[in-house]
Amino acid sequence: MLKERTKALSLSDDHAALAAACNQGVGLCTIVGIDGSFSRRLGAQLAVMPDGSTLGSLADGCLEAQLAADMRALQQPVVTRYGRGSDVIDFRLPCGSGLDILLNPAPDRGACQRAIERLAGRQSASLKLPGISPLKERCYIPALRIAAFGEGPELAKLGELAQALDIDLDCRDKSRLSLGQKASGCEFDRWTAALLLFHDHEWELPLLEQSLGSDAFYVGAQGGENARIARTMALTKRGVAEERIARIHSPIGLIPSCKTPASLALSALAEIVAEYERLHAAA
Repeated sequence: MLKERTKALSLSDDHAALAAACNQGVGLCTIVGIDGSFSRRLGAQLAVMPDGSTLGSLADGCLEAQLAADMRALQQPVVTRYGRGSDVIDFRLPCGSGLDILLNPAPDRGACQRAIERLAGRQSASLKLPGISPLKERCYIPALRIAAFGEGPELAKLGELAQALDIDLDCRDKSRLSLGQKASGCEFDRWTAALLLFHDHEWELPLLEQSLGSDAFYVGAQGGENARIARTMALTKRGVAEERIARIHSPIGLIPSCKTPASLALSALAEIVAEYERLHAAA
């Protein structure tokens, strides 16, 4: 049953580690303190499998073997310092930082399963950590989902990038849409981004109304200045409130004046991921 539910997840490293920790014999490592700068967020997790292999990513490969070795000797959870300030003089992190990592050889399997079920149902989740941890609770948000509508090579390139990055993408071109109608069967929750990539902007209005009236954390629409002005006037005429129209990202993306479909898709995707990353801080 759990295996079927996790198919609904586009698993991030942390979600994958959490899912693995539902199984007997799997230990769970959690970053509960960071001394200096580091390439992972507080709460990042990695699972140690019974055979000593790991699932997830904490330190770009420089720490995983040490964690697996230390986990084998444990019966109870401990918080261990690695890197700067550690008593283990024969192990240092290349970045020069110090990490406090909770090593838990037997996390609460039921709590891990309940968290995974909530994530699969597109709900935020949390996992209480042992009392020895300075971080008392690990909070999770559902995986990024993108609902993209449009036409042409920009939409195709977005699909290629999303597939390569294992991002859940609901991609709909004109063949799956009806002019003047909202998208059927399309749900925008607070972990979903809506992106419109139309050259023919008359297709946009009902889709923008649909996404702006939802909890989508990002709404973006392709187009130059004239298209943006016409879009604003048309939405206003249709009764869409000014504060909702202001939610639209346009021009889209982090790269100014993209000249190829690939660069535009990459630019838009980078902006969406950046906005999604900010959601972790509010979880």
